[in-house]
Amino acid sequence: MGKSEKTERAKERREKRRQEISLLRTIPYSDHQRWWSAETVAVVTGGNRGIGFELSKQLAAHGVTVILTSRDHSVGLEAAKVFQEGGLNVFCHQLDVLDMASIIEFCDWLKENYGGLDILINNAAVNFNQGSDNTVEYASQVITTNYYGTKNMIQAMIPLMKPSAAGARIVNVSSRLGRINGRRNKIDDVILREKFSNLDRVTEELIDQTVSSFLQQVQDGTWESGGWPKTFTDYSVSKLAVNTYTRLVAKMLSDRPEGQKIYINCYCPGWVKTAMTGYAGNISAEEGADTAVWLALLPDLAITGKFFAERREISF
Repeated sequence: MGKSEKTERAKERREKRRQEISLLRTIPYSDHQRWWSAETVAVVTGGNRGIGFELSKQLAAHGVTVILTSRDHSVGLEAAKVFQEGGLNVFCHQLDVLDMASIIEFCDWLKENYGGLDILINNAAVNFNQGSDNTVEYASQVITTNYYGTKNMIQAMIPLMKPSAAGARIVNVSSRLGRINGRRNKIDDVILREKFSNLDRVTEELIDQTVSSFLQQVQDGTWESGGWPKTFTDYSVSKLAVNTYTRLVAKMLSDRPEGQKIYINCYCPGWVKTAMTGYAGNISAEEGADTAVWLALLPDLAITGKFFAERREISF
């Protein structure tokens, strides 16, 4: 089978899967599947536009109360107003995932007004690469926002997650570009790949040291010979860190007793038509948000530390 034929087959499979998921989205949850209610609280970071906006919309449409967070409060208020005018329970609060004072203030507000949360969607992220360009000019901002911002929120929200029979849920919006052994974008360093592949060897220090080493090489101008992913380099490294941290946190939370379970997974929304991709993506924000909403609301989750795309588990 030639390369063009394989590409065409793969394209046909993707299109078939998209159609299947489109059909699945039209099937409503039955009463016995709905573990949530209007009292269920979901926090969506970076919810004022793009995938975050769509995530907020879909969760609220299913009857969940959504707290949409936005770094720019006025923009977040406008987004929430759109939903409220449509009869959805979506509210806004200012939040900068890089500012610990902002996170603490948000935690206090959330606890006082809602008693905590049931679902956390870590969506806030940045990317400065477009098309075939591969700049690392903003690498520090990309790593800090995408990885450390996500980590900050997970650590701050876990103590506020409400106990329930269904378990609380954390979904990290990530990317296939951050796979350890991706065919096109993997890390060349075999030893580092082995460390990241073996969960027994993964530590928070290892992840932090890896991203710090990358940023140091960017600063030194030596990153191109460092064996890092070849395309969307800084974004890919940030999402590798998110994916690995997801697995680590799942392991740390795995011994929580029934009724206090917290399930954490990550997913790739695909190449979505949003401002982050310069609207050059090939799927809609509605499609891109689907897997996160599915994971957040899955009736019998009991799945944690996994990576998903198009409602299916994929490898790290």
